[in-house]
Amino acid sequence: MRINRIFQVSVLAAAILMVTGCKKEASRSTGWEYNNPKNGGFEKSQFADQETGPGLVFVEGGTFTMGATQDDVMFEWNNSPRRVTVASFYMDETEVSNLDYLEYLYWLNRVYATDYPGVYRKALPDSLVWRQKLAYNEPLLEYYFRHPAYRNYPVVGVSWVQANDYCQWRTDRVNEMMLIRRGILTMDPAQKNENNFNTEAYLAGQYEGLPDRQLPDLNPNGTGTRKVKMEDGILLPKYRLPTEAEWEYASLGLIGNTLYERVVERKNYPWNGNYVRTNESRYYGSFMDNFKRGKGDYMGVAGNLNDGADVPSACGSYFPNDYGLYNMAGNVSEWVLDVYRPLNSYEVSDLRPFRGNVFKTPVRDAEGFLAEKDSLGHMKYRDITTAEAANRKNYRQADNINYLDGDFASSINNESWLAGAKDSTASTNQMYQYGISSLITDHARVYKGGSWRDEAFYLSPGTRRYLDENEATDAIGFRCAMTRVGGSIAGR
Repeated sequence: MRINRIFQVSVLAAAILMVTGCKKEASRSTGWEYNNPKNGGFEKSQFADQETGPGLVFVEGGTFTMGATQDDVMFEWNNSPRRVTVASFYMDETEVSNLDYLEYLYWLNRVYATDYPGVYRKALPDSLVWRQKLAYNEPLLEYYFRHPAYRNYPVVGVSWVQANDYCQWRTDRVNEMMLIRRGILTMDPAQKNENNFNTEAYLAGQYEGLPDRQLPDLNPNGTGTRKVKMEDGILLPKYRLPTEAEWEYASLGLIGNTLYERVVERKNYPWNGNYVRTNESRYYGSFMDNFKRGKGDYMGVAGNLNDGADVPSACGSYFPNDYGLYNMAGNVSEWVLDVYRPLNSYEVSDLRPFRGNVFKTPVRDAEGFLAEKDSLGHMKYRDITTAEAANRKNYRQADNINYLDGDFASSINNESWLAGAKDSTASTNQMYQYGISSLITDHARVYKGGSWRDEAFYLSPGTRRYLDENEATDAIGFRCAMTRVGGSIAGR
């Protein structure tokens, strides 16, 4: 009898689902049906969750104590601990490899080399970073980037500016493949110069490509078909460099050290304990990452090498942290998005902290339409003007890099402050006396994590250093991140 009742209830539930499934969903504010061309055709796309882009790992956000986890042996006092919240995001599982970057260069050469050869040359890594006046590093200069033996090793000799250009290129290639995979575009290997797929140009109607099929346009006044829009949820957000807070949060991987909302063990490194493995007998004594153990000791003694790498090792070597991210302590240091300031811990927001905002807006013509894309196929942007921000309360100018630390109001030169200096770069220089007592400018970018050249102190995620955004070294690489849209928990 009970089984029969359960069967009857199940049949009734299935019938209800069938009936409700046939009825179109309606707006809860107007009652008008979505996706119905008879009443105007306002569309609500089917969207379940953000797709994880190629190479990325989901990092669930939360609050953590950002900053120093050990004594500041360098006495820089630039990373005082403070609690902040980082939104959920995605990050590359490993550093960007030589092979990844060679693919980028190949594309640039294929698309731009004939008419704009400077685009390719501008993107080339600086192989000369390997040279040392009293060391024989010429083989690394010649082979490290291009020889297949090093294809899976992290790319180095790349500046912050070059890393950002790579992120933009990667965004477009991934989104182009998303449209090809769905049958909306056809492969077009003949793209040249400005006629190449750019996500923003496509959304602005300034790239056609080779359409395979268009989406149906439910607008009764439309043409019957249309391109993909942002509202469809098909295109992914931009690949970009992680912010300093995101990188540090992901590196610590505290998700493996929490019980409910309690962090049960504070970490000095992206793993528990010291720099050797201690929690599985078969791995006892294995080095957790690639770094310099001491003066002249880059990889240990023959027959028992400790980390086994005198220079960077292959991406994905050693052990991942609790987010599944590799080499978040050693191997190569990594560029992040932020402009460097020594007092950021006291100034930046406690939610999604970041210094480096320069607010921009698309360039438009006299009639208000978007300006034509540039000769490389990119949409044009400009800084917002003071007049455009005049009535805003959350910002008043485009360039906020030196806000509260280097701007006019924070100048240490009282006479200059009273004189009313207007040039933001000049005020930054007065604050930090560039070339006299400091190397800090509005172009000094943060890089995080230790490298194959560094001793254990720099393996701590809280350590921070800086370099001009146009410079590069043999010990700095990068990995990409992507914003998580929607809920902070995957699948919701």
